Amino acid sequence: MRTIEDAARALQAGEITSAALVEEALARIADPAGEGARAFVAVQADAARATAGAMDALRRANRAPSRYAGIPISVKDLFDQAGITTTAGSRARRDAPPATATAPAIARLERAGFVVLGRTNMVEFAFSGTGLNPHHGTPAAPWDRASTPRAPGGSSSGAAVAVADGMGFGAIGSDTGGSCRVPAALCGITGFKPTARRVPLAGAFPLSTTLDSIGPLAPSVACCAVLDAVMAGEEDATAPQASPLEGLRLGLPSNTILFDGLDPAVIAAFDIALRRLEAAGAKLIDLDLPELAEIPRATARGNFPAAEAWALHRDLITRSRDLYDPFVLARIELGERMTAADLYDLTAARARIIAAVAPRTAPFDAILSPTCPITPPAIADLETAEAFNRTNLLLLRNTSIGNFLDRCSISIPCQAEGEVPVGLMLTGETMGDTRLLAVARAVEEALRTA
Repeated sequence: MRTIEDAARALQAGEITSAALVEEALARIADPAGEGARAFVAVQADAARATAGAMDALRRANRAPSRYAGIPISVKDLFDQAGITTTAGSRARRDAPPATATAPAIARLERAGFVVLGRTNMVEFAFSGTGLNPHHGTPAAPWDRASTPRAPGGSSSGAAVAVADGMGFGAIGSDTGGSCRVPAALCGITGFKPTARRVPLAGAFPLSTTLDSIGPLAPSVACCAVLDAVMAGEEDATAPQASPLEGLRLGLPSNTILFDGLDPAVIAAFDIALRRLEAAGAKLIDLDLPELAEIPRATARGNFPAAEAWALHRDLITRSRDLYDPFVLARIELGERMTAADLYDLTAARARIIAAVAPRTAPFDAILSPTCPITPPAIADLETAEAFNRTNLLLLRNTSIGNFLDRCSISIPCQAEGEVPVGLMLTGETMGDTRLLAVARAVEEALRTA
């Protein structure tokens, strides 16, 4: 899978043009045998071609806005683009007025010269980890696609499939409980969730203003780091160098819910990854995190996404209830049961748990766990509400902890070539994003070269 750096080098050397990269990506999207029709809800072909031509002209004049100018990417149907209606994967917002301005995170990418190919499919209103969308269809995960269409993970489903299938060099998603990392794990790519405050949320249709974060999905850690740096407004939009793996302290909370009930394929791939990291010199250290058991108790009367989504959607549900995905609607309406006291108690419990976990994880360079406890489920197996809810909770179980703890976190593929996708998740400290990305690059290199 080609990376952003591969494309940047080829553009700089004059070996390829932005126009050629964009045409190649558009051809993949349009291929009737592929998943483009389900991965994208809108293809902005004319705008992409015009932008590519402009970037090629600027590069010929030595005026390219960055070394990444002309590289095609996609954005989730959650982000405002000036003049376009943000539907957030739903029919209920199809008549909403067009956005008056582009979301700052996307505008920063455009200023750097990235070419937006279009808007990717998603779970309606970003409220599920499965990737299913009854309005636009569900793009199938790459694994076993020909015989058994499998869920791509969500909510950034189209983003992950677009990257996995070469429809651009990266995709921008959102992550409230795992919506970048879960689809990355199920589609065999990399997905990064930054600390929530790192990238501005303005112009991104909210699910939970407490937990939402904006992150990239891409072929590699370095690709994610570049896209993240641009969106975060960093002056030096380059990936950090890989940390030396020798001596890194990686915490393993193996006696927690993060390791309960893992699929055999997840256990096998994760164990092999751990052995490779140890052989490369990393120190794997058992880590006790009893506070993780307090999170289900803290959320027993409801969680932030349900409460905040209900507050946002209650009027629209009154007007357009029949236009909602029934599975998503049921999750939103759980928030109606929460009281102000419930939300107050949840906020206080979160602050207490965050404070208690911080000194336990401080001595470690990162925390290791499987991204998801299961492998990509068959789409046909998620047709009932019971199956959907059970699978959704499993997919989001591990990733949602990083959001609750206000951490940065990344999923890296750790399966052997040709095997079912499995994600290895590294979680860092709050606002320790650059450090985590440097550690992740080292881990990625060890897994790829072992």
